[in-house]
Amino acid sequence: MRNTLLPSLLTTCLLSACADQTIKPAESLDETTGVTVGALQEPLEFAEDPKLGAVGPDRRASFAYLGPVEWDTSGELRYALWIHVAPGNDQAVGNIRSSGAVSLILDDGPVLLSKQDDTPKVGSTPYHPLASWGQTAYFHLDVALLKRMAASQRLVLEFHGVEVPTVDFVPTQDVRDTLIRFEHARGITDD
Repeated sequence: MRNTLLPSLLTTCLLSACADQTIKPAESLDETTGVTVGALQEPLEFAEDPKLGAVGPDRRASFAYLGPVEWDTSGELRYALWIHVAPGNDQAVGNIRSSGAVSLILDDGPVLLSKQDDTPKVGSTPYHPLASWGQTAYFHLDVALLKRMAASQRLVLEFHGVEVPTVDFVPTQDVRDTLIRFEHARGITDD
């Protein structure tokens, strides 16, 4: 009986691990400042929209990464979207820190993101850039926008450059469940 139980148990464990492909929320305490930082274990990955035909044998795809962040300073909550873009073949998508450079396209329309400079100073960042040649910035986020993102079937990151065309990035996996889990982990409810 023991010989048949072990393979069945291992198969069940492997299947349950494969079934949960969402990125889980994480929380850490910055011991220097006392700020609790809520984020995802890793940012959500977006790839350059393949419908645009920009990817080919001599052109690698560009990737973008997005992660919500919550800073809790003694009950005072602040939010931001961390965004990192890593262009393929060092082809820039424009300066993501420029005014009007980044939008989210949701079911109910586009949302122009504005850069957030006043993030809390903590010992480490919740996410780390994935490419040294990429660009990283924080953008304003509130609970209403986070809920809209989690409820939207469509979530596209759109970068507008001055001297480069608009580049769209689409999620490489379904991100809705991950954003909903982040909301629940942070205590954000519909109440």
